[in-house]
Amino acid sequence: MKNLSFYKRFSSSFGEYPSLSRFLVVFAVSGGGLVAYSEANNIQSGATIDELPEAGSEKKRVVVLGTGWAGTSFLKNLKNPSYDVQVISPRNYFAFTPLLPSVTVGTVEARSVVEPIRNIVKKKNLNVNYWEAECYRIDAKNKKVYCRSSQEDKEEFVVDYDYLVIAMGARVNTFNTPGVEENCHYLKEVEDAQKIRRTVIDCFEKASLPTLSDDERKRILQFVVVGGGPTGVEFAAELHDFVSEDLVKLYPSVKDLVKITLLEATDHILNMFDKRITTFAEEKFHRDGIDLRTGAMVVKVSDKEISTKVIKTGEIATIPYGMAVWSTGIATRPVVMDFMKQIGQANRRVLATDEWLRVEGTNSIYALGDCATINQRKVMEDISAIFQKADKDKSGTLTVKEFQEALDDICDRYPQVKLYLNNKQMSSLVDLLKESKGDVSKEAIELNVEEFKSALSHVDSQMKNLPATAQVAAQQGSYLADCFNRMEECTKNPEGPIRFRESGRHRFRPFRYKHLGQFAPLGGEQTAAQLPGDWVSIGHSSQWLWYSVYASKQVSWRTRSLVVSDWMRRFIFGRDSSQI
Repeated sequence: MKNLSFYKRFSSSFGEYPSLSRFLVVFAVSGGGLVAYSEANNIQSGATIDELPEAGSEKKRVVVLGTGWAGTSFLKNLKNPSYDVQVISPRNYFAFTPLLPSVTVGTVEARSVVEPIRNIVKKKNLNVNYWEAECYRIDAKNKKVYCRSSQEDKEEFVVDYDYLVIAMGARVNTFNTPGVEENCHYLKEVEDAQKIRRTVIDCFEKASLPTLSDDERKRILQFVVVGGGPTGVEFAAELHDFVSEDLVKLYPSVKDLVKITLLEATDHILNMFDKRITTFAEEKFHRDGIDLRTGAMVVKVSDKEISTKVIKTGEIATIPYGMAVWSTGIATRPVVMDFMKQIGQANRRVLATDEWLRVEGTNSIYALGDCATINQRKVMEDISAIFQKADKDKSGTLTVKEFQEALDDICDRYPQVKLYLNNKQMSSLVDLLKESKGDVSKEAIELNVEEFKSALSHVDSQMKNLPATAQVAAQQGSYLADCFNRMEECTKNPEGPIRFRESGRHRFRPFRYKHLGQFAPLGGEQTAAQLPGDWVSIGHSSQWLWYSVYASKQVSWRTRSLVVSDWMRRFIFGRDSSQI
């Protein structure tokens, strides 16, 4: 009764003081942004949307394929009015994908995590076109993209470009497992989350019918999640909370039949996180009654059963299910694969770019986000050129002074050098050179080219590909937009590192990813946070940090307000169980 009277007083306060709701939203969002990584949105007016550039225009045409994290970040940060921007995507909105697991159970509504792309570009002082269409072919030789309308008529058209930004994301990777496409749900788009939400409720409604046997009810209420990465783990946690906090009250007759199973092919879930987080997550799932099966690889999916193989023993087992969600990784889209064949990258798994996000083998095409990876150049490929550039007196040996003068350019061009030094706990490359020469004073160090090669021979072992995350894609979009904003200025006055194999400098500094941390919501208002500096936090306090960061990272004040209000609604009224 006390709780009921509290809710009555709480609700009546909003009726008596309407401004209170706005205050709470602003307080939660702005306060959260101050706590963690808040970023300001520069809003400008005077946009021109859907107007083609006039014939004879001297403006360069930039075509952007995709409205995901990379493409939207590029559009938001592009400020140079000397471009005509053409945005092409079958999705006319940006979706805040980290909240999709929350959408699957109604913690957050689907419309709260999407922002129409036209709302974003209308704030820009640029000429911007948006067409709802899908690019099905890229002609790099003639600088054209071939597109097909997303409308019913499927009309096709061709767009010319001066610069092309490929930010099309990736598709779900089924690993050619039989039955996955026909029987499993994915969790990559907003439509996927909505479909999962309807299916969950549908399973409970079916299981409540009086004509079913107990075995059939158990099968229908068996929910299987394939993939122990962040998305799979968060969805399993959200589904468990939805069932235990809301659905058991609405479907009391079948509450004891519900079972959630999480399958992971490796030995642990959340492999990209600190081991402390992995251990805590596994223990919590066991306490919550989630059936966690590691080392189990899915080999086949039928309409009612999933077949798994225990990797260590080869034993085959079957799991009956009512709904299965496949969340195991990403694969390259067919249009990108076709483009890779054109430019000589057919043998690669994903589109390769240089450190400036320019597609290798092209001059005016850039690729960002999940559809591409940076092919970081190895130090040993350029070791002789580096030595010659640093050896200014052409003596055939490299002194410490000569090396220090080239040190900043080396670290800028080859980030693996700094990573190697950090792992070896060395303050500078001079320490590495001194180590290779033994017990010699710093001033007396002189290395010939072979000794120099030997000193840096292990540096490339620190090279790693960037993860396919929203954080990486957003930073790449922002970086490329900054390059386009200062293209003319940096062409005249290059600011990048020395070209070791050629003369002069690179126009821009290479892209450098700055890891700001990662979260793993584990259900029960508990979240694991791993932030820079090896800082790990697990529990309720991290959950509030998660709320703060995700509110501050919304693309607009509209979506911030909607997401925060959805969280408040869930706290007060619970999650909605309708099939709408």
